[in-house]
Amino acid sequence: MSYEAIRLDIDSSSHVATITLNRPDKLNSFTRAMHRELADALGEVETSGARALVLTGAGRGFCAGQDLADLDFTPGAMTDLGSLIDEHFNPLIRRLQALPLPVIAAVNGTAAGAGANLALACDLVLAARSASFIQAFVKIGLVPDSGGTWLLPQRVGMARALGLAITGDKLSAEKAESWGLIWQVFDDAELSPAAARLAAQLAQQPTRAIAAIKQAMRTGATRTLDQQLDLERDLQRELGASRDYAEGVQAFIEKRAPRFEGR
Repeated sequence: MSYEAIRLDIDSSSHVATITLNRPDKLNSFTRAMHRELADALGEVETSGARALVLTGAGRGFCAGQDLADLDFTPGAMTDLGSLIDEHFNPLIRRLQALPLPVIAAVNGTAAGAGANLALACDLVLAARSASFIQAFVKIGLVPDSGGTWLLPQRVGMARALGLAITGDKLSAEKAESWGLIWQVFDDAELSPAAARLAAQLAQQPTRAIAAIKQAMRTGATRTLDQQLDLERDLQRELGASRDYAEGVQAFIEKRAPRFEGR
């Protein structure tokens, strides 16, 4: 399948897929067409046998959120933002969170508005030292969307989350790392190789277990301890019958590196 607003590369040797948002002249801001292409690309990733995904941006920005030029501001016919979110942004965030493989955001520049929360919806966020995160919604009279009001307080606490959302101030990559908002910062030239190395490493891990870890971690905040203990039991029972568990135990006994297959 051919794409214009994104690029999709799947390395069959490393089992790593890379999706690059590809509207560099617009800081990779979202249009409806880009949403549709991204949905199709994620479908390709899921059926390709890829075992890790890197999401990044072309040019000097990661993603500047919604492209306002793609909206209608005609009086009486303005774009219904709720419908836009329902149709495009919410399904994207839900899909990224539910993908049964590790997803790495390689934030190569500005991540603003929905672009910032797109990155935070990934499992691990790596950022270039020059990158920044901006909850820009308040600047145009809106509320953070794409999961921002859920992700931010969980990552950095209510005081910092409110501060970022109410002021719309730019947060540097280094401060984002020190606050626990993202995983790791790299010098700009090192970001892409570092993301590729991490993705290749994760692609060799028991990806079925990684999918279960994602599920358990993300539901923990909304469950009681008893509910979470039961979920851990159920997931452990399921994984205990997997091929990867048997391989991991055998490799440990034989003192060799395991050969996981994600099944």
